[in-house]
Amino acid sequence: MIQELDADAVVEYFRGKNILITGSTGFLGKVLVEKILRVQPYVKKLFLLVRALDDGFAKQRIQTEVTGNKIFGILKEKYELFEHIDIIVNGAATTNFFERYDVAFDSKVLGAKHVCKFAKNCAKLKMLVHVSTAYVFGEQEGLQLEKPFLMGQTLKGGTHVDIESELKLIQDTWRELKENCSSEGAEKKTMKELGLKRAREFGWPNTYVFTKAMGEMLLGHLRGELPVVIFRPSIITSILKEPLPGWTEGVRQTLSFFLADLDSIMDVIPGDIVVNAMMVTMAAHSKEHAQTIYHLTSSLRNPANYSLLADSFHRYFLHNPPSSTKNGKPMRLKRMHFFSTVTRFQVYMAVKYKLPLQILHLANIALCGVLSRRYKELNRKYNYIMLLIELYAPYTLYKGCFDDMNTERLRMRMKKKEQDKNGACHFYFDPKSIDWGDYFYRIHIPGAIKYLTN
Repeated sequence: MIQELDADAVVEYFRGKNILITGSTGFLGKVLVEKILRVQPYVKKLFLLVRALDDGFAKQRIQTEVTGNKIFGILKEKYELFEHIDIIVNGAATTNFFERYDVAFDSKVLGAKHVCKFAKNCAKLKMLVHVSTAYVFGEQEGLQLEKPFLMGQTLKGGTHVDIESELKLIQDTWRELKENCSSEGAEKKTMKELGLKRAREFGWPNTYVFTKAMGEMLLGHLRGELPVVIFRPSIITSILKEPLPGWTEGVRQTLSFFLADLDSIMDVIPGDIVVNAMMVTMAAHSKEHAQTIYHLTSSLRNPANYSLLADSFHRYFLHNPPSSTKNGKPMRLKRMHFFSTVTRFQVYMAVKYKLPLQILHLANIALCGVLSRRYKELNRKYNYIMLLIELYAPYTLYKGCFDDMNTERLRMRMKKKEQDKNGACHFYFDPKSIDWGDYFYRIHIPGAIKYLTN
């Protein structure tokens, strides 16, 4: 157990450190890189691992997608990193819930394996931080503890997942597709469906959380004496305080309806809170030969229900109505439709959209295909919305909550008097400090409008 921490001690910890970060082009990765550089300009080096065709394209990605600072460069073994790396942050992963199984397995399962192997060769390594997700628990209800997944553990009774067998299944499927000269589209479809099938066979709702769980298993199984911290954030939202309140990245999708029980709890956590906790953890557990798991969540400490989000949206647009593109007058706003069950949503979609689509299909047949393009376009949109609902329902209708006792102990170690010149604690990560109504109305919603829309 370490002594009490303060902001200065955490900042000083990063002085002179060499840090390898995967996933630096993602939302959380950018917030982490910016924070380290801002609070500790005397960090020795940041090595940012990115996917790229060559060195030039890698540098271009860093400059355009991260900070633009020339101190960054692509990771290569010619730099003899084994001798220099102090900290590794593994945040690389595709966040597509309906990803190809081979792609998801490669980035989240084999990726964790390769990072672990690399870490074992780093003579000076003090910490390996792995970013997972709180939703590795799938759709399990009740209180979910900060405990590791054991090798082969699943969420469905009577089953056992063998990671080597899953890899062989992927390889065999890929080989069969190539032998049959399958098109790129057919290959993509097959791999996506395979991932979803395997995930559900073992109790997970989608490929994303299934492969995240397997990545955790491998890391715990292979780490040996490596000091490892696994972070499981819930749904990460826009920045609360610094460096830019409201800044976010993500899917640019506008819907007039939402699948959520207004009385149920949503578990969201601002990105800067996650990064602050990660940095404190690196200082707190440096050189400890153990594995610790932290939940960065809000459902237990400071729960907010979906009705608060809905009211915040309505209130914001009532006070800030968007202008019509035709005449410049404020648009008349309607409240979003909220559906508390998948069945209710399916009935709504069947009456409002599926039935008109079937009528359009019959009309197209009667008119010898004149309406084919229109029918295909609308049918594609309908199927896409239904897929989105299927993939996101386990999160918007989630009935569990996440224990964060380990995270609370970490918060208790931080001196509360430490504040910067602006009066805001450098490394705040207590969800109790968030006024959700104010955050949604004043920060998150205007931030989403500014950064996620044209």
